[in-house]
Amino acid sequence: MKGILSIQSHVVYGHAGNSSAVFPLQRMGFEVWPIHTVQFSNHTQYKEGWTGRAFDAQDIHALVNGMSAIGQLANCQAVISGYQGSAEQCAAIEDTVKKVKAENPAALYVCDPVMGAPDKGCIVAPGIAEQLINTLMPMADIIVPNQFELSQFAGMEITSLGDAIEACRVALNKGPKMVVVKHLHSVSDEMFSMMLATEAGCWLAQRPHLPFDKQPVGVGDLISALFTGQFLAQGNAVEAFAHCNDACYAVLKETAARGEWELQTIAAQNEIVTPAERFTLQAL
Repeated sequence: MKGILSIQSHVVYGHAGNSSAVFPLQRMGFEVWPIHTVQFSNHTQYKEGWTGRAFDAQDIHALVNGMSAIGQLANCQAVISGYQGSAEQCAAIEDTVKKVKAENPAALYVCDPVMGAPDKGCIVAPGIAEQLINTLMPMADIIVPNQFELSQFAGMEITSLGDAIEACRVALNKGPKMVVVKHLHSVSDEMFSMMLATEAGCWLAQRPHLPFDKQPVGVGDLISALFTGQFLAQGNAVEAFAHCNDACYAVLKETAARGEWELQTIAAQNEIVTPAERFTLQAL
């Protein structure tokens, strides 16, 4: 039984981290093996606060070793990492990826390098950004940064489409084979923009902004899952990127239509597989 190892945060209520990524991957036909880096009652943008805790890095080691003991790391098709609660957890991710690739050299490592969003009051713990930039992102096959995270990895400011293309080229030279920029806010005020960069070139995906009183959380986790699943299924990065953009828009459109800010992945589940609306990519 082949599957995807997803090591991210988890919320009991709502959809962020593994709570945003696991079901879409399952709906796309994949077995998913989730390991939680933290478990919170809800995501951290609620004004009422949240409860829960971060897990120890040793918990990750123990669970991965348990998977190894029953011979299942060889069946791991991909490792996805998202929010990490400590630098020690980042080191556990590094060890996990090495173990999985030793058992299955064809396995992918997809790194969503969550470094925090100062504008949302979300800051990661000390040492995490350095571990992501210096260790996890260079060893990843695919990275899924936002504009800020890409600028940190590339070591340059991004204020235009040309900057974003150059930053992606810098990123590709540091190790990853693909860069999926999950949000480029400097490219357009009218459209939500994402970018795919591979050795073959760059593609821009755009979709309409949708009105939300409070911006949904967990969209980046959804994007990582959608791209990973479709790429594993089809083997074509450009098609996977287009599907990812279309399906993410469908989930957000359903969320907006219901007046919610928690992603409506269950209600929009059919469109995760077959999005009703398609947006044309622009080759750059």
